[in-house]
Amino acid sequence: MGFRYLEEGPTADLLVEAYGSTLGEAFANAALAMFNAMTPLEKVEPRISRVIELENGDLEGLLYDFLDELLYINDTENLIFSQIDVDVDAEKLRLKAQCRGEPFNPEKHEAGAVVKAVTFHQMKIEETDGQWRIRVVFDL
Repeated sequence: MGFRYLEEGPTADLLVEAYGSTLGEAFANAALAMFNAMTPLEKVEPRISRVIELENGDLEGLLYDFLDELLYINDTENLIFSQIDVDVDAEKLRLKAQCRGEPFNPEKHEAGAVVKAVTFHQMKIEETDGQWRIRVVFDL
């Protein structure tokens, strides 16, 4: 997996560090970390597809909007995405994501954390030696 959960995050929150060789891959891994906290992704089949297109004035805002849109889809349609491909245009501050998954089914999927919100707290997006790293905190 291209992410890990960090212990030093705020109490009652989930601090995630996601990685990628591209900015889009790091964005996708941050989203997968969020969904994996909700239910282990191994049992989530890519049966339903959604395309998300967004733009924002800065990268942190773009990441926030992307994760918040995914959380909204989860809240309103009960969808869990297990495959996410993201293309980020860092110059134009736009993204296009192809997300695949299925509705959460308590008979098939294990319930995990309830992610209430994405936050800007401790958010960081950086590139070092060709590797992108994202830190984001989710309110549980």
